[in-house]
This record gives sequence, structure tokens and C-alpha cells, in this order.
Amino acid sequence: MLERASPSLLEACVATDAGSAQEPKSCRTASPVPAGPGHGETEERALSFHGFRYTCRITPQSAPRTLPVLILGGSEQDRHSWLRQERRLAPVATVITVDLPGYGDSDFLPVSFGIDFLSGTVRHLLEELRIPRVNLVGACFGGAVGLRFAQHCPDMLERLALIGMCLNIPPDYATSMRRWAELIERGETSPIAQELTERFMSPPGASRVRRHAAVSRLVYAGIAGQSPERKRKSAEHNARLMRHEWYRPGSTPDVPALVVTGEFDTLTTPAMGREVARRLPGARFLTVKETDHLAPVERPDDFADLLVRFCTDLPLDGLPYAHPAERFGVPMVHP
Repeated sequence: MLERASPSLLEACVATDAGSAQEPKSCRTASPVPAGPGHGETEERALSFHGFRYTCRITPQSAPRTLPVLILGGSEQDRHSWLRQERRLAPVATVITVDLPGYGDSDFLPVSFGIDFLSGTVRHLLEELRIPRVNLVGACFGGAVGLRFAQHCPDMLERLALIGMCLNIPPDYATSMRRWAELIERGETSPIAQELTERFMSPPGASRVRRHAAVSRLVYAGIAGQSPERKRKSAEHNARLMRHEWYRPGSTPDVPALVVTGEFDTLTTPAMGREVARRLPGARFLTVKETDHLAPVERPDDFADLLVRFCTDLPLDGLPYAHPAERFGVPMVHP
């Protein structure tokens, strides 16, 4: 059953500029996307999958140049984290972002439910919205969910873009998650926020990364300032990563695919991204210049341009903000 989201105001979303300026996020209000041909009013809808409530955000386009774009963000993002990308994508496609169960302000999801369940939620979302096929963008944890969805529901996929994705959780990160669980139990959030900031960001001064200091402050403040419920969800997310498969080998649909990392990403490195691209039929891989794991935040307009180009089949050659695309992938074996 599709229901309207609650009309209550939500807290301000993450800053999108280097300073402290923020864009307010609200429920069932006028779209922040600039007026233009085909733009509809952004709406939010609450849905339920196997008893777990979750919320999606939809900015419709009545005269699209490509199929709807569904963005699945990382574990520390929510459906309001992609406003800059939404603005650039909205003139060419309907844009959907979502807080899956266990994330954002959707219902708490016990650790027994893994990536298979979340990919099933994605299918449920599209069925409820009556969208048969999408361009799917998955960032970090959202990439793991998106890739599993691609394996389970190949007929619902038009294109696949994976951002900051890897095939395995690095062993040292897994070790840290066990320690973070103990810190969360003791209510010690600041050390976790500092460590996660250092994980997500490249070392200060080691390379030229756009807005490094501002984004570092943003990441730290966002994690350190989590509500008790968000902390509870973060702890369960870490446990979920430890208990369930991150990547499961298997066939993926033979659709256009793009794997992207920041050139200085130290969490999901370019080498890891290339390994992901090798598993996808005919995939391209590229790195975004002067960025690390948080490329969509460090170069939001350029990153949005990249998504628009990919989703509308525009050339990816000669982009001033990216290194040349590399061709990877394996031939698709048809039965």
C-alpha cells in the first residue's frame, strides 16, 4: 500500500557548499529543483515492505530524455544527500532517492536482514511506483545493494553506475567495525566519527582533494551528531556488514555499466574499482580528478554532469574533471 509521508518538517540536510549554508529538506513541499520544462513537484512517499516502513523521494520529469534514475546512497547518506545531483538530473529524467529500511529515517532493520532483503526492497519500491526499468546509481554500500539488485532483477535495469565500490570489505575495516560496536555500546561517538572521517577522506596534505577540510568537518559533524536512533542503526549496519555477503559472484545483466572512484580514494581504491569493473559485462571505469571516496560531495556539479552523460549516452571522453575512461568487463555468456 502506497502512503503519503508525514507532513512534519525534517532536520536540515547536509551542507552542499564549502561553508555552512544548508538546504532545508521537507516533506510534501515544493521541489527545490529550479523550474523548467517537464519538472514536477517533488514528493515523498512512505511505503512498507514486510512490515518495515521506508521512504522515497521522487522528482518527476514529464518529458524525459532517459529512463528514471534511482540513486542508492551510502550508509551515512540519506535520500536528501543528493540534491545537487537531483538538480542536474531532473531536466532529463525522473529522479528517485530512498531511505531503505535500516537507514535514514526509515524503520530500524535487525541485523538478520541483509543485502538480499534490501535489494528486494528496491524491487518493491519500483513495483509500487510502477516503474518497470531504471538507470541505477549505487554509491558505496548502495553499490553493494544495487549490484545485488542487478543480479536478482536484470530485466529492471537499463544502466548501472557504481561509485566507490569494491568486491570485499578490507580486513582492517572489518576489524575497526568490531571496535566501533564496543564504542557505540559505551556511547563514545567522537572516536568513531574521527576514525570514519579518516577512512572516508584521503590523508590531509597527501594529495590535492577539492574541499578536503570542509568535507572532513562535514563528515565528522554528521557522524558525531547522530541521534540515538541513528547510532543504533549505524551499529546494526556494521553488524550487517559482518554477517552478510558484501559481494556475491554471479551473472550480471549485459547493460551499460560505469564504475567510478576518486583518484585519491584510499577506502575503495582505484585498483578495487577496476576489479569491480572486470566483473561487469563491457563496463567502463574512470577516476574523478582531485577527489577521494567522497567524490560526489567534493565535486558535486562535475559528478552530476558525469551521471547525466552516462544516463543519456553522451560521450565520456575528454572530460576536464576525469581521467580517461578505461574499458573492462567480461563477455556476457548467454544460455
